[in-house]
Amino acid sequence: MEQSFYEQVYEVVRLIPKGRVTSYGAIAKALGAGKSSRLVGYAMNHAHDALPPVPAHRVVNHKGLLTGKFHFSTPELMQELLENEGLVIEQDKIKDFKTHFWDPALEL
Repeated sequence: MEQSFYEQVYEVVRLIPKGRVTSYGAIAKALGAGKSSRLVGYAMNHAHDALPPVPAHRVVNHKGLLTGKFHFSTPELMQELLENEGLVIEQDKIKDFKTHFWDPALEL
């Protein structure tokens, strides 16, 4: 049975190591759908229902901004989850983003 695009996204996101992050666009590119970063964002909006759980807090925009934070139960939760994994967030942005960036196209 063929997986839906959302399920393919979730599979990639589940592989992001703790303390690392990736972007919507990097996921789309890794799945061969380079212009579908917005669709990856839509998938992340629905990730709270997915089983096994999807660490959606590890997906940010291409600049390291926590653009998805309003889709969590509280807007602060995304930052708290990332900080619990050792990341530093300043003004809704991951400090040293490039150092913590996980590129699924290279890692998978």
